Amino acid sequence: MDIKNTLLQGELEEEMYMIQPPGFESCVHPNSVCRLKKPLYGLKQAARACHTQYLHQIGFRMSKYDTSLYIRNESDSPIVIILYMDDLVIGGKDLAEINKVKSLLSVRFEMKDLHELHYFLGIEVIRTPVGILISQRHYVLNLLYKFGLTECKPVSTPLDRNLKMDADSFTAVCDPTKYRQLIGNLIYLTITRPDLSYSVGLLSQFMQNPRNLHLDCAKRILRYVSATMDYGIVYKSHTTIRLEGYTDADWAGYKADRRSTSGFVFSLGSGAISWSSKKQPTVALSSTEAEYRGATVATCEAVWLKRILKDLGVPIMDPIRIFCDNMSNIYLARNPVFHARTKHIEVHYHFIRERVQAGEIDLQHVSTNL
Repeated sequence: MDIKNTLLQGELEEEMYMIQPPGFESCVHPNSVCRLKKPLYGLKQAARACHTQYLHQIGFRMSKYDTSLYIRNESDSPIVIILYMDDLVIGGKDLAEINKVKSLLSVRFEMKDLHELHYFLGIEVIRTPVGILISQRHYVLNLLYKFGLTECKPVSTPLDRNLKMDADSFTAVCDPTKYRQLIGNLIYLTITRPDLSYSVGLLSQFMQNPRNLHLDCAKRILRYVSATMDYGIVYKSHTTIRLEGYTDADWAGYKADRRSTSGFVFSLGSGAISWSSKKQPTVALSSTEAEYRGATVATCEAVWLKRILKDLGVPIMDPIRIFCDNMSNIYLARNPVFHARTKHIEVHYHFIRERVQAGEIDLQHVSTNL
């Protein structure tokens, strides 16, 4: 559903001011400011001011773990609302309950009913007999047109594996703004394309001072995307709901500062629901430390996902299995005796050990060759 004139619907609780807008300056009070009574676009409080109070009145509560998620559990059929400014998605098992919520929202707001979800914030939702497919095909087509690559020659991989990206060995890009816009668009594309996370994350490290090589690599990702624009994530209807993840890290993989890159992916049933690829903030002194840091970040994500699922009425009772390919990492998480050999690891990275000992996380080994 879409809410019309959404920012005129709410009242600000905070006391906020703005300078007088050009063309509407007061001759009587030229140096005064305006106190806001209604929210404006750009304010962080805008969406909350418009919707939160009324949603609470009709029985919804805001999730503690995601402020855009609202849940109502008054009946046997819980209703979920995902809210982004003036757009919202309503989900539930009972269509009659969903229609009741629509009616309640229409009493307070001027609503436009867009019916069954097909497109939301650039994400296409396709329903099939097997399940639901989410992709960004239309977004990819617009992206290729925007950067003049609609007739480009496709490639089979997003990046050349042996390419060395030395930031100081190539001439500067003529238009850094274009590079930043391209990387920003590619970052949004990773919402449904986990296969792009590593490549886009690598190129995003050069946004401050990009070179021609980096722009060429970003365009190569677009060439790869042009050949795989139908790729997406399938969530099958009839599958066992099991939350599990994989984590890995490359030790000192970035040659410029010898920092490691770690990543994780979590799946629920048939499809991935969360993933990340990010360079670590400090240098790891061993491969075990790099893997341990990566596993800790994955553990934080697992705990957050477990709490979100509990809010949605899908409690995860069994330990969450996280697979990694480093046995020393597993021993370090399970055995406190190893702490004497890893004193240089920051204390907050031992969060994973607490989760393992509490039985919430089960760290298991998986072979790299599989």
